[in-house]
Order: sequence, then structure tokens, then C-alpha cells
Amino acid sequence: MKIRSEKTALLVIDMQNGFCDEAGSVTAIGLPASRLRPAIGGCVSLIEAARANEVPIIFTRYVYRPDYRDGGLMAHELIPDLRDGKTLIAGTWDSDLLPEMAPMPQDFIVDKNRPSSFFGTNLDATLKNLGIEDLVVCGVTTNCCVETTVRDASQRDYRTFIVQDAVAEYEDDRHEIALRSMGMLFGHVVTLDDILARWSSEPSAA
Repeated sequence: MKIRSEKTALLVIDMQNGFCDEAGSVTAIGLPASRLRPAIGGCVSLIEAARANEVPIIFTRYVYRPDYRDGGLMAHELIPDLRDGKTLIAGTWDSDLLPEMAPMPQDFIVDKNRPSSFFGTNLDATLKNLGIEDLVVCGVTTNCCVETTVRDASQRDYRTFIVQDAVAEYEDDRHEIALRSMGMLFGHVVTLDDILARWSSEPSAA
């Protein structure tokens, strides 16, 4: 297992106010941001290290139209509180990235309305245009958008590294099961220190 900078991108999944701020809409419907906030520090450290090594950074945002006509089964049937609670509407503070995740002009932002960052987005084309083969993945939530994205990345033969102390989930058991599932067939589960040590030991990937 080799964690490189060259041909690697950092994928930061759904670190948005709606999910991770106590005033966000998802907390208001009963999914507490306090359970997800432990991922913030690890994500910030990865972003800083990626910038220092000129590793491309891609942020995803889970967003909906104001009328939720793009919400699908999740917003209309499985978790209708997402719709009824007016969560994650595109263009609002709720859907914005956390201030700690403020993107730079060179970064990429991928908006999506399904758990997978690949579904209905230009993520795969962006990665191919950048010559990316490996993905370092962090963000929320471990069992939903992170795992679904990692599985889809694996099907496309991207080598994925899931940073276990930079992801978070609402329930501990689902967090642990998701990490075991991803590590069994779909990627390498690593620590923040693994990534930082590797990136700090090599020259810039420019």
C-alpha cells in the first residue's frame, strides 16, 4: 500500500453547515451535528496537508432544489423530514461548506443529490481530466455518503484510502461496520497520521 501525492486527490464529502453545525437543518430534524463534528479536525488537517503538497482538493455538497423535485426516494419516502424540514437547499447557508472548509479558487466543488458523489455528477470526468488514480477520502457520514462513494470509486478502479479519524457517523456501530466493510473489499482504511506522514516525507507533487 502506497499513499502518494502524485496522481492523488483529496475528496472531502459533505462537510456542510446543514450536517455539521448545531444550527443546521439536519440537527433540527433529529440527526445531531454533535455526532459528526469529530470529523472536522481531521478534515482540516488533511486539507492543509493537501494544499502544502499541491494535491487537488474536491469538496462535495449534498443539495436539493427548493421544491425537492430532485429529492428522489430519500427525501420523499425514506426520510421525508429532509423535505419537510427544508434541509440542504442549494444556495443557502445550510448547504454551504463549513467555514473551516472554505474552498480556494483552485479547488473543485461537486454538488449532488444522492449519497454517491459519482451519481449524476462530473466527479469521474474531473478525476480523469486531472489524471487521478488514488483518492484520499474524508467527511460525513461514514455509513451513507462516504461508503457509497467509496464503493462507486472502487467499481471505477480508483485506489481509495478512507481516513478513519476524519469521518463520522450518527451511530458508533454503523461507523465501525462501514469502516470494516470498506476495508474488506473497497479500499484501505488508514489513519490521519498515515496520510500526513506520507505527504510530509515526499516533495511537492507539482
